[in-house]
Amino acid sequence: MRAALYLRVSTDQQTTDRQERELREVAARTGWTIVEVYRDHGVSGAKGRDKRPAFDALCNDAARRRFDVVMAWSVDRLGRSLQGLVAFLSDLHALRVDLFLHQQGIDTTTPGIHPAEAALHD
Repeated sequence: MRAALYLRVSTDQQTTDRQERELREVAARTGWTIVEVYRDHGVSGAKGRDKRPAFDALCNDAARRRFDVVMAWSVDRLGRSLQGLVAFLSDLHALRVDLFLHQQGIDTTTPGIHPAEAALHD
């Protein structure tokens, strides 16, 4: 399975090293191949896609089916807006791109309801 990592930190004093290291370990254990790493450094998750260049590139590449799963450290790395997060999950689902969120233990590559579907049914 082709994986994309999305890494984000809010301030210039932080690094994405830990996020990347742990996600790479998960990918190695599961046999996933990391095809791209997208990093937004010093960018708030409250900013829209147009203000987060790596997140925008991730979304564009998902539409091109460059990978099968998006891996992120935590749901808050993807964004702070519930509306934006649900839209992103719905987009991934429509594209048949899975999602792995390390801290929440969410992995849509395994059987079960997709988080976008769950959010839409609540």
